[in-house]
Amino acid sequence: MTLRDRILSRMRRADYVPEPSSVLLARLGLKRRERNRLEQELGTLESEGAIVRVKRDRYCIPADADLVTGRIHFKQSGSAVLVPEAVAGQPEREPVDVAAEDTGVALHGDRVVVRLSDRRRRKPERQRAGRPLPARADGRVIRILERASDTITGNLQRSRNFFVVAPDDPRIVHDIYVPDPATMSVRPIPKVGDKAVVKLLAWEHRHVAPEGEIVGVLGRTHEPQAELKAILHKFRLEPEFPEAVQREVARLPDAVRSADRKHRVDIRDVPTITIDPDDAKDFDDALSLEEFAGGDVRIGIHIADVPAYVRPDTALDREAQKRGNSTYLVGVVVPMLPHALSSGVCSLKEGVERLTKSVFLVFGRNGRVRETSFANTVIRSDKRLTYKQAYALLKEDDPAKIRRLPPPPAHQTGFAGRPLSELSNSEIDRLRDMVRRFWSFASRLRQERMKRGSLDLDMPETKIFVDEEGYADRLEKITHDESHQLIEEFMLAANEAVARALREAGLPCVYRVHDDPEEDRLDELREFLATFGVETGDLSQRPELVRLLARLRDHPQGHLLRTQVLRSLKKACYRATPDGHFGLHKRDYLHFTSPIRRYADLIVHRVFAHHLAANLGQPMLPGAKADYTKSRIASLAEHISLTEVNSTDAERESVKVKLLEFFERELRKKEPTRFAAVITETRNHGMFVELVESMAFGLVHVSALTDDLYLLSGDGTALVGRRTKRAFEVGAKIEVCVARVDRFKRQIDFRLAGESGGPTRHPRRKGPRKDRERRRGK
Repeated sequence: MTLRDRILSRMRRADYVPEPSSVLLARLGLKRRERNRLEQELGTLESEGAIVRVKRDRYCIPADADLVTGRIHFKQSGSAVLVPEAVAGQPEREPVDVAAEDTGVALHGDRVVVRLSDRRRRKPERQRAGRPLPARADGRVIRILERASDTITGNLQRSRNFFVVAPDDPRIVHDIYVPDPATMSVRPIPKVGDKAVVKLLAWEHRHVAPEGEIVGVLGRTHEPQAELKAILHKFRLEPEFPEAVQREVARLPDAVRSADRKHRVDIRDVPTITIDPDDAKDFDDALSLEEFAGGDVRIGIHIADVPAYVRPDTALDREAQKRGNSTYLVGVVVPMLPHALSSGVCSLKEGVERLTKSVFLVFGRNGRVRETSFANTVIRSDKRLTYKQAYALLKEDDPAKIRRLPPPPAHQTGFAGRPLSELSNSEIDRLRDMVRRFWSFASRLRQERMKRGSLDLDMPETKIFVDEEGYADRLEKITHDESHQLIEEFMLAANEAVARALREAGLPCVYRVHDDPEEDRLDELREFLATFGVETGDLSQRPELVRLLARLRDHPQGHLLRTQVLRSLKKACYRATPDGHFGLHKRDYLHFTSPIRRYADLIVHRVFAHHLAANLGQPMLPGAKADYTKSRIASLAEHISLTEVNSTDAERESVKVKLLEFFERELRKKEPTRFAAVITETRNHGMFVELVESMAFGLVHVSALTDDLYLLSGDGTALVGRRTKRAFEVGAKIEVCVARVDRFKRQIDFRLAGESGGPTRHPRRKGPRKDRERRRGK
């Protein structure tokens, strides 16, 4: 039995009482010289949350002392929720509510120890449509184990005698006091209104405000570059590459050479296209189409052969592994690979030769896949299409109308391709026929996938486009139409085919795994849906979940409820074992189709190249060596799962910031824009609305409804005028204009279009506290 097991075994005994390390040393029969080893093991167990340290440095199992460790997540109100850590061998715990006065000196994202109380409260925020949700345990923060970060970014402000930095994150509810910037060594000297980086000093007493010192200036608050730098800093994203990486990249070719084409299948003359978003910066994948005399059709799915340029154990490879993936902020990409690769020799641009790895699907006359094969290839894309252009080719027959579609603005994309206006009628006809042929097979693949029980989890998203100065100037609702589905189905098919081949070959590889949801979470989801009048059966049965998603597609609060469905499912992650994908209902699945922007795919490409050479008799190419062990894959999978979460959080933050920027600029217009909106929820203080086009959320406060006194209806689903009986019901469509934007609280308020309701008046974020308040410890 290991020392770790001996410690845990002793602490789990029914007669155990918390003991300090000196007593544990003796009780475990250890020698004095082993004390350091014991202290180290206790520290490791404490850092994992398996044990906790209580008063007088005694140790015990957390549950024995009513203690829970985890990450604390604040709300803007100041209260918080503790998300307990998963501890091996122990059941998963439910979240713990922490009242504002019980958060101690914790900050958002900190790893803390919470002592549970014996009370459970039903709070207003735990209700929906007048029906309470299940109550949760309460707790109090008693110790900070680890700060989420030792620095924060925020706006430098001044009171009469003090300077403070108001954090960008509204969930950090305390302003940070800093010394007079003129007395600091930071250059340039920070000025009031600057976006500053503050290093936090020790904060040990809640009644004394937290303090820090400014260590950097990012620019003027709310300017695009300053906001971008703040996000990069918060999520530790680095747009520049180390010199060692740049030196390696400088030695790489910028085009395919004749020697590179050796031992590859040459399909440069086969009709090939790419289909990507307007603002795509890199192009991972392309599709080709060949028709044979017997009626068979071969569709090639071609993926950039990144391992041909990124070799294992180089500075370039180590940096890509560290980053884990590219991060797509609004208007800016923080790439996994330098632009010379991601937007250059690895990007499948129109009209140039590129090295690829290919999956070929042969469809018979019945439209079903009857043969799958793989190869190292060299291709030349004939046309770079946007999703909008591909959709037009699917739906429009008139070449003149198709040619009028504009290319994406040069500043928004890595490569625009030839404008459709320069193509002849015959070229347009060939493209149209090709895209429609692709869709005829992709739609069949999609229908069969859905019949097998794949979940339709696709949701519209808001795309924010920026002008050349970086300001948000256009919002667009992106719907998952046929042009998107066309690409998705072939990428899913390629990922599944490669996953199956590598599993059957028994090669260590990184898989994309989506575990089955927990029944308790599905039960909670069913109760939540019932508060909105959506009754369901047993959601652990896949057909019932499929039916629910179909019902929510047309529900007035569909976006909100589908989002809740997603939150009730487990998050997909990377793993060294092929444990299947619940959402797609596939046994075999991995990520193969985006090696430019995901390190997982780069690993898969290396293993796949080895498989082509070792098991399928194809020539061994440079970069085909795969020395991955299962333990090495497991470690990499855990790392890239974490980098993926970090990038997702950064991307969401970027969207929030840019949405606020867009609507703040709307306030400056002489003629306000009228936005179509749907009422999603009503409260006694107003109604929450979702804009139809951008899916942005905001509040129409009751003070903006000036024609009557509006009160919440008995069932909580409408605001009704006392005199006029005018009703604003959940699900109703209205038109609104922007009334107020609070960049610090990250809130948008609207008013009814065509009505004179003034700006909403409800509590704003407080500025710096006065000197006497600080001295009194308020």
